[in-house]
Amino acid sequence: AGGGRMIDRLRKWYYNAAGFNKLGLMRDDTLHEDDDVKEALKRLPEKLYNERVFRIKRALDLSLKHQILPKDQWVKYEEDHPYLEPYLKEVIRERHEREAWNKK
Repeated sequence: AGGGRMIDRLRKWYYNAAGFNKLGLMRDDTLHEDDDVKEALKRLPEKLYNERVFRIKRALDLSLKHQILPKDQWVKYEEDHPYLEPYLKEVIRERHEREAWNKK
C-alpha cells in the first residue's frame, strides 16, 4: 500500500513538472496529432472539441506572452480525464481490423 501512494505522488509530481497544466491544458491536449489522433478528434462531440480548441488557443496565447495561468486555474492531476482516449482506442482498433482484413 505504501508503494502505491509513493507512485501516485511521483505521478502527480511529474504531471505538474511537465507544465502543460499551468497553461490550462489536459494530457490529451498534448498528444501528437498523427492520423489516428486526427480521426479520433473528428469523432469527438462538438462540446468536447470546442473545449479542447479553447484550451489550446488559450495556451498558445499564454505561451506567446510568456505567462502561465494563476495557480487556482491550473488543471489538477485529479481533474484531468482522458477525454480523447475512448475515441482513439476505437480508431486504432478499427485500423488494426482493416490491416488484418487487407492481409487476407
